[in-house]
Amino acid sequence: MIETDYISLTIDLQHAITPQQAWHYHVIPKLVEGEKKLVLYVNEEKYHHQLSDELEMLLGRTILLEKASANLIQKTLGKYYRNTNHPGNNKEIKAGNIKADDFLLTLISEARNLGSSDIHIETYEEKCRVRIRIDGLLIERYSIDKTEYPSLINKIKIKANLDISEKRLPQDGRIFFNHDTHKFDIRVSVLPTLHGEKIVLRLLSNDATDININHLGFTEKELSDYLEGIRKPHGLVLISGPTGSGKTTTLYATLKILNKEKTNLLTIEDPIEYTLEGVNQVQLKESIGLTFASALRSFLRQDPDVIMLGEIRDGETAQMAIRAALTGHLVLSTIHTNSAWGTISRLVDMGVPPFLLASTINTTVAQRLLRLLCPHCKQEQAFENRYFPKTYKSPRSVQKHFIAKGCDQCHYTGYKGRRAIYEVIPVDFELADNIKNNTFTIENLLKERGIRTLRENAFEVFENGQTSIDEIYPILLNSY
Repeated sequence: MIETDYISLTIDLQHAITPQQAWHYHVIPKLVEGEKKLVLYVNEEKYHHQLSDELEMLLGRTILLEKASANLIQKTLGKYYRNTNHPGNNKEIKAGNIKADDFLLTLISEARNLGSSDIHIETYEEKCRVRIRIDGLLIERYSIDKTEYPSLINKIKIKANLDISEKRLPQDGRIFFNHDTHKFDIRVSVLPTLHGEKIVLRLLSNDATDININHLGFTEKELSDYLEGIRKPHGLVLISGPTGSGKTTTLYATLKILNKEKTNLLTIEDPIEYTLEGVNQVQLKESIGLTFASALRSFLRQDPDVIMLGEIRDGETAQMAIRAALTGHLVLSTIHTNSAWGTISRLVDMGVPPFLLASTINTTVAQRLLRLLCPHCKQEQAFENRYFPKTYKSPRSVQKHFIAKGCDQCHYTGYKGRRAIYEVIPVDFELADNIKNNTFTIENLLKERGIRTLRENAFEVFENGQTSIDEIYPILLNSY
């Protein structure tokens, strides 16, 4: 009988059986001997004499069973086998068999059921692996034999209409996935590396019906300020933040509000992550000259009311966005900066004259995503100020905090779900004057208006016990 907290499994052992088989029979792989023999731990409360015969018929191997405590089996199942109970996730295939024609189908379905945003398929000198990103973190799910890796890469390339003979240059493609209840697009990126080609599959959700701006994480005042900015007939509304901070989701929630029969909405995106009925969406194609700037130039001849740019990447796009806002259009876009007010200096650095910026910008927003602690297992501890960054001064004394522990409810990550935090600055006449005069030190003005910074919002989520100090530490490090 084993008396550890859970049974440690290698990737190869994990895939000796499928998650459905593991949960149904309450078994955990212990040892794989070639193709003929498999040793399994079994929940002692679920054990019966016919179980090994049943598993031998199912798996096509000689099965040896060893009893283990119910608690140990449950913890191991929760750590290594995510049980989604999704209706499209019941198909049984022999896990670990990369030669199976439906491995790619199973992989994508599994990632979708687990709420993954990306699948990473990568090769190294001695091994190949598959990782999936869940709640912002990568988790290894499969190992692949080096001899089977090229065929998997070629299968993906063919589905994405890419050149299978080209192995020296990066390639980008798209797959439309349609299986059972799943219908969505996948963006495919192929990158040549030292030991072969790496592929990243970005799973794009075509369904925007569940996106609601009231549920994203805005405070009441922030939402009021933001809605006031997007309800103006013209001007520029910018959302800043790093990749993966939820900017696109905020933009689509905004488009849902603005999407009315009397309004002409145009978007240029890379990629189109959601489809919205009533919105004219254009996919960026830089290879043929369809860039953000050139598309925006054409948009102005399409009689638009609202224009959404996926991202302001360069000075030309920034100048075109300002021009569109000046000529009576509402322009929504994203930009990469550390704070809401940092967007202003970034645009000035791109060559936008401050006086034009002052007269066009309605609202500037910064946002981040925070992982939330699992409510079932988070553990309370005493807090010490040394846990904060040295440069950070806490607005209030903190006596206790919660840390990530891990349980079968959160698959032993310690976190379950994410929420956005925002910093929303509506640009009024006084702030516009500061932009004109190149005055970027405005902390006092923001405090007078009751505008909360990302740091303040992050601290509040931490203080309420919803997230950990590790999650908010990078945000607290910012000097602004």
